Amino acid sequence: MPKSLDDIFDDDEFGLLDFKEKRSIVKTDEDRLTDVFMEINQFYEKTGREPSTSSMSEYGLLSKLKAFRSNEAHKKVLKPFDRYNLLGEVAVEEITIDDILEDDDLGLLESDADNSIFTFTHTPKPEDRAKTDFVAQRQPMVEKEFAKYEDMFRKVHKELKEGKRKLRQFDNFEENLKVGKFYIADGIMLYLESADLQKEFKQLKSGDRERLDGRTVTVFENGTSSNLLFRSLGKVIQKGGKLITETAESIEDELWKNSGLVKEEDVKSGWIYVLKSKGKNIKISQIKDLYKIGFSTTSVEDRIKNAAKQATYLFADVEIKATYKCYNLNTQNFENLLHRFFGECCLNIDLYDENKQRITPREWFVVPLPIINEVIELIISGGIVNYSYDVTKQKLILK
Repeated sequence: MPKSLDDIFDDDEFGLLDFKEKRSIVKTDEDRLTDVFMEINQFYEKTGREPSTSSMSEYGLLSKLKAFRSNEAHKKVLKPFDRYNLLGEVAVEEITIDDILEDDDLGLLESDADNSIFTFTHTPKPEDRAKTDFVAQRQPMVEKEFAKYEDMFRKVHKELKEGKRKLRQFDNFEENLKVGKFYIADGIMLYLESADLQKEFKQLKSGDRERLDGRTVTVFENGTSSNLLFRSLGKVIQKGGKLITETAESIEDELWKNSGLVKEEDVKSGWIYVLKSKGKNIKISQIKDLYKIGFSTTSVEDRIKNAAKQATYLFADVEIKATYKCYNLNTQNFENLLHRFFGECCLNIDLYDENKQRITPREWFVVPLPIINEVIELIISGGIVNYSYDVTKQKLILK
């Protein structure tokens, strides 16, 4: 008895009749444009600046960037991928309400249309949703209100291009997410205007934990603002964003402003410490005046307990040579300023951990201990702005 077509299809044991749609691997013009622009994005992310004419490879990227900037059609295609505002302003065609109403070919906006699609039966009611924390959303800012922030964003972009600021990896948001600082999230620069933070206690299986959270006022460079939760904002930046460093001038200004005599009501920030390696590695033990300068929020003794197992201590025990208690200081800026001051004396050595991974420590400096102590004291007093360090003579020079 002859089989029907359905019988034949149902009896296709080996899938010989399955139809697989072939996917085109041909790239469109837009794909090729995007690929080229992403190369420019990656260069900016790595160097913190636009490509220049210093090499042929950079010159090629610079030429492409200039071509994109001069072509409005290309700018419209690429703007969604413009993480660092390299393309500048893009002309956007304004669409009026009349345009939308006149283009209603299907009559979806007619008053006698069936509005039943707006009746929800399987979603939470507004009053139920109000019982939970509301979802923070970006809201457009009034042009006059955004004006002062727009100037700030432009200045930061300029300082990034000039190398005065850098893009850095962002982690540990409770420590690194601070009011008055700039960050990048989802390719957009943002400014943390304020944060109403309170300590929360969470009961976890591993034990009770204290953490900070609260509503923020966050301003974005696209003219919007948000009241995201502090921890939510931190996680967004941590997922794929960047921290934007301060300029050297602002670090010095902040240290000067906050330095002074210690009072009873002052709060201890932490300790700046100076360490010397006890390691037997001949590459390290033969270097005279080699010291690590770092910062710790816990006691230095606790910090260095497992020094021999950590790359930052050159996989060796260390000796404490000096410690400085810090009050009313942005201690992270304190440490950054020290490292910038002794930048030319930074140890340049590669070490390998037990997994054969290469590690290059950056907190060790070849500087006499008395000089290190003098510089730390000058930073505390604010007098460091008048000095520079002569590496050859190993002495401080009055500017």
